[in-house]
Amino acid sequence: MQMHDQIPAQWRERMCEYIRAEALPVDKFGHQPRLAVLVGVLADAPELDHPADPDVLFAAAWMHDLGVFTGHRPTDPDELAQWDHVPYTLAATDRLLRQWEFPQEKLPAVALAIQTHEARYQPTTPEGIVLRDADILEQLGAIGIARSLVKVGRDTRYHRVSDVLPVLDRALQTLPGQLRLARARSLAKPRIAVMQAYLQALREEAGSCME
Repeated sequence: MQMHDQIPAQWRERMCEYIRAEALPVDKFGHQPRLAVLVGVLADAPELDHPADPDVLFAAAWMHDLGVFTGHRPTDPDELAQWDHVPYTLAATDRLLRQWEFPQEKLPAVALAIQTHEARYQPTTPEGIVLRDADILEQLGAIGIARSLVKVGRDTRYHRVSDVLPVLDRALQTLPGQLRLARARSLAKPRIAVMQAYLQALREEAGSCME
């Protein structure tokens, strides 16, 4: 029993250390530990066929965005514009989790959760549903605003704050309705209110001088 308890602590620690080092630019780190908390909150939602596996959720939450980090994504702007990070993330996650002695029988569930974590997908597993809802929540509210604005001037898509506003508007209009779990929808309500108030205040204060 003591040995069984020791192994998960080892792979979790290795995973967290790895992502902390690889999450570049440095503001990319923070999403993963927050997501790990959110998936834990949603893991036993009553709509699920059965509670989501905590090991699968933890691994998927920490590893799902590996392919968006500098050093893992293409440097060429044209290649980057066409980059689908998920296949890279899946291959690297499988290799790394085996190396860290993650339970191999759970690898397919981790891969499936990562593969369907984006809002455009409709996951069918409890882990996939939970990870997707949690990832949607991270795109709303004060966190969603901060994660978008930090890209201004660094991401070639966003030269000015005004370039990010359509992204925030679209998130506000489309993402809340895509949440599957009642608990996630409840968590989204204050985030939606924050986002609405911020966007309204920003436009009122900036007026026609939005940059």
